[in-house]
Amino acid sequence: MARTAFLGLGVMGYPMAGHLAKAGHEVSVWNRTGAKAKAWSSEHKGRAAEAPADAVFGAEFVFLCLGDDPDVAAVYDALEPSVGAGTVVVDHTTASAELARTLASRAQDRGAAFIDAPISGGQAGAENGALTIMCGGNQAAFDQAKPVMSAYGKRMTRIGESGAGQLAKSVNQICIAGIVQGLAEGLHFVEEAGLDAAKVIEAISGGAAQSWQMENRWETMVAGEYDHGFAVDWMRKDLRIALDMARQNGASLPLTAMVDQYYADIQAMGGARWDTSSLLARMGRKKR
Repeated sequence: MARTAFLGLGVMGYPMAGHLAKAGHEVSVWNRTGAKAKAWSSEHKGRAAEAPADAVFGAEFVFLCLGDDPDVAAVYDALEPSVGAGTVVVDHTTASAELARTLASRAQDRGAAFIDAPISGGQAGAENGALTIMCGGNQAAFDQAKPVMSAYGKRMTRIGESGAGQLAKSVNQICIAGIVQGLAEGLHFVEEAGLDAAKVIEAISGGAAQSWQMENRWETMVAGEYDHGFAVDWMRKDLRIALDMARQNGASLPLTAMVDQYYADIQAMGGARWDTSSLLARMGRKKR
């Protein structure tokens, strides 16, 4: 079993760290709000640390699950003094490829390794230990971390060198944005045409139109229920990262840019914390 540290106990990180403890790993946790770290340690076998460097000291594997580039940069600055030779730092935050490359270089200077490893699967995936993890970084470090990540990851793939995991996550979010908008438009059409949504979904979900979003979200979308899943605020952050990278590499993302603005409409409606399936709300299917 490994000595691990987990920093960032949000809706994803809290259960992920719990899976590490349940798998028998030694776990130290840290969270910006200390009460949450203490709550975690009272629920799981593990230690709540008061500072990032304290949590990381002596750890073989360090896991981060934070909000955005500035959060990752600040926490890494704080924990870096405790990063020793052979330490593997795994960042599950969806952040920029540029930051991943910078931190990988800093880790290498200390004889450590840094893997950018954004996740997909939502809160349910984290709670069920069934996340998809897209990784960038050194192959040997990935091979070391993979058995430990398997405590909460169902599919772990090394895409390439540092930054490749974050770029793959952008692809994931680009695809999701288009799929959810298509589903929202389809359900809007169903309503305007006076069709039975359940029968339409039954008819089309076995064919090429099928998607995870259709299978898991159509009923709540029709019901105007958006209090679950991945929040609009976080999706806009992820799409911002994708669009910024597209401006750098020349990729054309007109649909993504459009859906990003539709999510801005949702935010203006008061739906910043609604699930991403709330795209239907801007067409008239209001939240209930």
